[in-house]
Amino acid sequence: MGSSSEKLFNREKTIHDILGGGNVADVMLGRKKNVSVGIVTVTIASWMVFESFAYTIITLLSSVLLLLLSILFLWSKSASILNRPSPPLPEFQISEAMAEEASRLLRIHVNKLLQVSYDIAMGRNSELYIKVAVSLFLISFIGSLMDFQTLCHTSVLVVMTVPAIYERYEDYIDGSMVFICNKARDLCLRFELLAFPEHKKLS
Repeated sequence: MGSSSEKLFNREKTIHDILGGGNVADVMLGRKKNVSVGIVTVTIASWMVFESFAYTIITLLSSVLLLLLSILFLWSKSASILNRPSPPLPEFQISEAMAEEASRLLRIHVNKLLQVSYDIAMGRNSELYIKVAVSLFLISFIGSLMDFQTLCHTSVLVVMTVPAIYERYEDYIDGSMVFICNKARDLCLRFELLAFPEHKKLS
């Protein structure tokens, strides 16, 4: 294993620790092969079913919810007629504390997004602008190649394969990525000096 300076983002933790170090990390890294292979198999099989029968996620969810509600409704009606106990369902309710916590987290993330957008619009961070621009371009490009349903299935496959491949070839990938990041940082500095020559004078 290389030093932390040779690692991507100068990290010291292993990929297993970054992913949480629990059962989820074991599954994502292929250490529980039966579960990992099962998830990949179900994902591929469900995608094939969706594509073969022209089903969508919304159609499937609607059908499942309709079936579930119909079963519960008939169960409750038959229970009242036959003097049987009703379905053992808890009362569905969102507490005020849960709503406040959700709104607080949403406010924090929205404020971060607005701050990033403001910094880019004011030309304060060229490196951040390039990262956001590349990310948006990749999202747009990927979105033009596949629909949302295929994207979800593909994302599951990526999550189940990329971390395992990365852990296996970690040193080689880290070395390559660190080299690319250093080159990109040099290009960002050159771009910033060309776009904002006054920064060079101040330094």
